Amino acid sequence: MNKYKIFSLAILFKKTIFILAYLLLFSFSTVSCKRPEPKDKPVEILDEHTLDRRINEALVDSLMREVYVPIYSDIYNQTRDSRTLLTATLSIRNTSIGDSLFISKIDYYNTEGDLVRSYIDQTIYLRPMESIDYVIEQQDTSGGSGANFLIDWYSKRPLTPLFQAVMVGGLGAQAFSFTTEGVEVSGN
Repeated sequence: MNKYKIFSLAILFKKTIFILAYLLLFSFSTVSCKRPEPKDKPVEILDEHTLDRRINEALVDSLMREVYVPIYSDIYNQTRDSRTLLTATLSIRNTSIGDSLFISKIDYYNTEGDLVRSYIDQTIYLRPMESIDYVIEQQDTSGGSGANFLIDWYSKRPLTPLFQAVMVGGLGAQAFSFTTEGVEVSGN
């Protein structure tokens, strides 16, 4: 064999060894870094909407208040017949650094004013600076464009809690979000 062929074979051999070593190193690094995950891992759906902390109903104070929070579970898109479904989150926040917020009712109503569901069946409380969220999933069309929450709350001392809703949706490749604020209404 001439020198040129031997030189070419040597270069080809080195390249092949280099490629094999690289592939071997790459396969070891990916196997050692990743843990195998089950392919059909079940999705856990959380449907618990209350805290485990309950209080005695006899403690209800005279400071009972009611708040109305508008929710848009869908909005009109271009025409009245075209709607975009949204995910809505009700957020209740105790803004007090020293007092608890007691909540005795969280009711969800649809556009027609019909009660869709009650989220709690007993009074719950939020500790100072604590928050709780309730999600109306995008596929839940029971509320409609005029859905709302009515929330009854009270405290032992005057508080200014925050009741908000955050709606999230998308049109094509564009995503958007907006918020609504709760307003105090006179009790019924």
